[in-house]
Amino acid sequence: MSQRIQNEIKTARVMIEMFCRRHHGRDLCEDCSALMQYVEQRLEKCPHGSGKPACSKCEIHCYKPQMRARIREVMRFAGPRMILTHPILAFRHWQINK
Repeated sequence: MSQRIQNEIKTARVMIEMFCRRHHGRDLCEDCSALMQYVEQRLEKCPHGSGKPACSKCEIHCYKPQMRARIREVMRFAGPRMILTHPILAFRHWQINK
């Protein structure tokens, strides 16, 4: 697995944990854990491999619509807050998605 995919998985985990902590009162509840497993699965099987674009800019949408909506909700919440708690991850995520 490429370093880029590993970084994206790490960023997604931080975002999901932040979201769950705020909305569900713990690091990873059952629903958020299932979302994290889904994200890992999709990123590991990305057909673009290490040259993958940002998911939002990809022509192949490999997330199911329901899961895509859930991860968007998580990212809308956690993205701005990551600047304070995880500035390096936030900057990397911003660079990939711009």
